[in-house]
Amino acid sequence: MDESENRQIARDSLFLMADLRTENISGEHRIKVRNLSDGGMMGEGNVRVLRGSVVEVNIRNIGWVKGSIAWIQESRFGVAFLEPIDARIARTRLNTEDDSIPGYTRNHQPYSSTGKIRKV
Repeated sequence: MDESENRQIARDSLFLMADLRTENISGEHRIKVRNLSDGGMMGEGNVRVLRGSVVEVNIRNIGWVKGSIAWIQESRFGVAFLEPIDARIARTRLNTEDDSIPGYTRNHQPYSSTGKIRKV
């Protein structure tokens, strides 16, 4: 796929944290994912990447995805994935509890067993 075809892939702005591994720097580096599509992403972080270098990004709910650096502009960079992903999966929140109830109200019982407001 050439560069003009790649720009036609739908992408959404979002904000996720991810880990990045590069072939030229040891260890994992924490980055921000600014937008994500099935074919690539824009990342931002204090890691020096080189255009064309192979990277792996650990994306929430997806896992490690291989790609290459397509462009660099200051602390932001583009990653073209080697294989397409389903970007919708990364946007899905993991349901560990009932997400329809805000965390600060869960298990909160303002009434006593008699039905009167409980004094705190």
